[in-house]
Amino acid sequence: MSVQVENLEKSLAKLTIEVDADTVEKSLDKVYQKQKKNITIQGFRKGKAPRNIIEKMYGAGVFYEDAVNDMIPAAYEDAAKESELEIVSQPKLEVVQIEKGKPFIFTAEVAVKPEVTLGDYMGIEVEKSDVEVTDEEVMAEIDKERESNSRTITVDDRAVEDKDIVTIDFEGFVDGEAFEGGKAEDYSLTIGSHSFIDNFEEQLIGAKIGEEVTVNVTFPENYQAEELAGKPAEFKVTVKEIKVKELPELDDEFAKDVSEFDTLDEYKADIKKNLTESKEKEALAAKEDKVVEKIIENATMEIADLMVETQTRNIAEDFARRIQQQGLSIEQYFQFTGLNAETFLEQMKPQALKRIQSRLVLEKIAEVENIEVSDERVEEELKNMAETYQMEVDKVKELMGEEELKQLRKDLAVMEAATKVRDAAKEV
Repeated sequence: MSVQVENLEKSLAKLTIEVDADTVEKSLDKVYQKQKKNITIQGFRKGKAPRNIIEKMYGAGVFYEDAVNDMIPAAYEDAAKESELEIVSQPKLEVVQIEKGKPFIFTAEVAVKPEVTLGDYMGIEVEKSDVEVTDEEVMAEIDKERESNSRTITVDDRAVEDKDIVTIDFEGFVDGEAFEGGKAEDYSLTIGSHSFIDNFEEQLIGAKIGEEVTVNVTFPENYQAEELAGKPAEFKVTVKEIKVKELPELDDEFAKDVSEFDTLDEYKADIKKNLTESKEKEALAAKEDKVVEKIIENATMEIADLMVETQTRNIAEDFARRIQQQGLSIEQYFQFTGLNAETFLEQMKPQALKRIQSRLVLEKIAEVENIEVSDERVEEELKNMAETYQMEVDKVKELMGEEELKQLRKDLAVMEAATKVRDAAKEV
């Protein structure tokens, strides 16, 4: 195998990779041996037809596609290493030559890590985040706790009001015809939750128990059921029961029930303390984000579209894995959101570009500032990982391997660079 490197504009490179004819022949024979059992030719038992006969019957290139797919992964990997380029994208491949008795030639267009020219990065001025906790925010937290400790009571002496929990029967009609999935009995609905389409819930306000009311709505244009999307519908709704949440009294007894404190004032003070700590952490993260944004604005770099495309796909695949863990497939997510793969990837692009820019400038800062991560810091991070995954540290090291450990050290250097520029920044 041999490789030629051509540097292109905007942080791109083109590798021309040549695989010798002997390797091509071996790959073709490998494919033949794998496929022959599925090939039937008159005059030969199934799976026994010689390769030359198959090639005469189906054409000389019958095995080329599979041979190409067999050769490319190893050849590209070797070529990438030999080129000594810092490749930051998936390759864009193109076959140049595949012919029996001749070398296999293909090209791989790749994005390489762009050179970064830093502008100002130390002592950056950013807007200060507000960390003050208001009484309203404290009360909002207390109200959440009251909600979770509430009880529901049935009321029968009035009509439906906002925030009520109603039990309803309903049936929906489009163009006078009942539609599938539009009927339910004893359905529990909180008025104002906006769990139903359009203004369905608001139209139930004022309805009395046992009364049938007509609710008119319009399905959204992007509704998951295409036959209903954008169409007006009429629902016949009967209110069967009205319930309200009864919140506990806001006093010392409540504080004792829900916390370790004896008085409401102590409980409030603790909530304020926790909210302040949370806001301070958020402010620190926000400061770092704003500083890095400014550094990106001050820096110069040429980022190839291929690099952005690769990062976009990585983000999308990570997102798909996370929602899969929650029991939702990416196809179901598309159905619920009205997105498709193309629009979803397009939405991910700005995030991908930002992630690339942030990483590049911080790596450059780590290099310029000679940030070196100590063995102790690496060991500390490995211990944290071991605790997270409930494994022994040695086992984590074993699973990571040498390259992953190098990457971990680089990641920690980037984190230290981020901390360094954040701490040096001025809040105004």
